[in-house]
Amino acid sequence: MARISRYCSRRHPRVSAKPPTDFVSMSDSSSRTPLPLRHPSAGNLDTRPTLLRSGDGPTPLPPASFPHGAESPVDNVRFAPDVDDSVLNRLVGSVGPLEGKRVLDLGCGAGGSSLALARKGAHVIAVESSTARLTQARAAAEIAQIKVEFHHSDLADLAFQRADSIDLVIAVYSLAGVQDLGRVFRQLHRIMKPEAALVMSVPHPFSLMLELDPEEQSTPYLTRSSWHEQAISWRAGGDEGVTHVHQVSELFTSLIRANFRVDSIVEPEAASSATSSRSTSVHFSELVHWVPSSLVIRARKEGT
Repeated sequence: MARISRYCSRRHPRVSAKPPTDFVSMSDSSSRTPLPLRHPSAGNLDTRPTLLRSGDGPTPLPPASFPHGAESPVDNVRFAPDVDDSVLNRLVGSVGPLEGKRVLDLGCGAGGSSLALARKGAHVIAVESSTARLTQARAAAEIAQIKVEFHHSDLADLAFQRADSIDLVIAVYSLAGVQDLGRVFRQLHRIMKPEAALVMSVPHPFSLMLELDPEEQSTPYLTRSSWHEQAISWRAGGDEGVTHVHQVSELFTSLIRANFRVDSIVEPEAASSATSSRSTSVHFSELVHWVPSSLVIRARKEGT
């Protein structure tokens, strides 16, 4: 125990070396030994993460900020940082050729996905709540000489769009900034055609539980519980925002209640240098070697 105390005091001076009083020893009363300071579920990990007190962890790093701050023209929709884009774009390809299709880019950011879709012949309706990001997106479309229909609007305020008129909706990390998902899904259901697809990505809730040791960037530490309710603030590339932690069950239930049918859930693994056509992005984090950074869901509208 002395060795553990010295280790904790040296590496984490703000974390008491005394074990929590609610930890119960697995030994009998005659040889009771306090458990070490780590999360009880971490025993199967090679490098064992330590559960830090609330507020003790470092500032959240990307990929919570993806894709804002470092977007560039691409040929495909980039649903997640540092993954094989072609795999996830098969979810979009399920609607068939995009030529002439009406596609809603919900939360277009700096416009990377909107331009990629428009290059494939889609009529893109891009919605963004941030004035700064929308200005970037419009400038990018003008430079590329690509026509995109832009709207400055809250992501749940889609009254400008008529019912049953959208063939495909994509939402790249934008719904992570929305607390009331049900309201957004109900609006999307109204404007989408029957059987139209919604393909969305959000930060994986597992990735939001972990952060990297500021001294040893390859060592993960648990800093939040799986049911963390407070929004997480982030900054990247001169941009900033908040990320709400949405559990898989919450996303699934909200979609079902809005009369969507979930037909695909993907937890993509980060592409290795051998399979990736590009180097790691500024959103790359060593945490991708432990848990998936992103959660991608495809759902289809049911009913009318």
